[in-house]
Amino acid sequence: MQTNFTPEQLKDPGLAMANDVLRACVHCGFCTATCPTYQVLGDELDSPRGRIYLIKEMLETGRDADAHTVKHLDRCLSCLACMTTCPSGVHYMHLVDHARAHVEKTYRRPVTDRALRRVLAGVIPYPMRFRLALLAAKVARPFRGLVPDARLRAMLDMVPKRIPPVSRNDDPQVFAPTGERKARVALLTGCAQRALDTDINDATIRLLTRLGVEVVVPEGMGCCGALTHHMGMEDRSHAAAKQVIRAVMEEKRARGLDALVINTSGCGTTVKDYGHMFRTTPMAAEAAEVAGMARDISELLARLTLPQQGPKGIRVAYHAACSLQHGQQVKAAPKDLLKRAGFEVVEPADSHLCCGSAGTYNLLQPQISQELKARKVRTLEAKAPQVIAAGNIGCMMQIGSGTAVPVVHTVELLDWATGGPRPRKLADAAFNLP
Repeated sequence: MQTNFTPEQLKDPGLAMANDVLRACVHCGFCTATCPTYQVLGDELDSPRGRIYLIKEMLETGRDADAHTVKHLDRCLSCLACMTTCPSGVHYMHLVDHARAHVEKTYRRPVTDRALRRVLAGVIPYPMRFRLALLAAKVARPFRGLVPDARLRAMLDMVPKRIPPVSRNDDPQVFAPTGERKARVALLTGCAQRALDTDINDATIRLLTRLGVEVVVPEGMGCCGALTHHMGMEDRSHAAAKQVIRAVMEEKRARGLDALVINTSGCGTTVKDYGHMFRTTPMAAEAAEVAGMARDISELLARLTLPQQGPKGIRVAYHAACSLQHGQQVKAAPKDLLKRAGFEVVEPADSHLCCGSAGTYNLLQPQISQELKARKVRTLEAKAPQVIAAGNIGCMMQIGSGTAVPVVHTVELLDWATGGPRPRKLADAAFNLP
């Protein structure tokens, strides 16, 4: 794609990066075939190629974002299926993240939109605030019919039936391995996950220590910044990311670390991009080091000796989270691990398509999100699974709100298969399990 940035504009690192990404695009349109919003809306401007044109015009002219451009950028899920499909290697993620930061700085949203986004940014990354908000929403849920705003109704619909108690495993501490120590890793405990589903971190710690891995939750570890990063709130997201970088590096210098383990793939995609996010700052080297240490839990487990288990007679539909299969290009490891653990693994049709969760997307764009959820649930249920497995809390909540089939994290099933407790979500399952 031909671009026309001035030499003065290209002195800005963000615009120089955008220029490189734009020039890689050859207009082929392959991305439209795998873009969920283009499939739902059928509008070229709601495809990656269309959004690239909008971003190019906005950045080249140096103008403030306008309502037309913002509408189509807001509709993007950042599922990154386009990056998997693109034959030219266009790094759409970096481009759209830069464009969203430009929108945040130059566009004044309607007052209700501003208020909603500030609430999400000020609540979800903080586990205790989020937990209190969930309790309040649970009380309000019976009155959802009186709520006029579809986005507020979507928030009430996403409240889980059971809000788990606080897990002390999320506090800074060290978990000793069983037997000889094979590795020492830090665990990113997340933020929303600590309020929505404490079983995931608990299962991760049990499984890793059982396999001889020492697990540490470093002092000062908090939100990775993913949620606010994808909302264009650079100051908030970078502040959160700096906390993680400092916490991990302090632990590595003091006692050594082999990896930073992440069991929420949406967080993993962002942490692995820290090197890019901080490339022009004094933290560039440390950020790149932490990004290089980041591993999805399935990547680490694939390197360990997971005991081969016999068939369990349980049919598991594996949902590939976009942030895992497209953002991190981790595709085979979760399925291979489940098969090794004795589960029958099936995949839905169009497994590359997003479920519609995408961080806060299901709350900010509920209509499109609901359509994508319904499609994903249909394709999963068509496989007649007894359990659905996924590697991202957002996907689990999204899919779980649309099906009676229990939805669990992949690591919970692996923990169960190797001596851990039966996942709590299977206790009340309407499906017969061995």
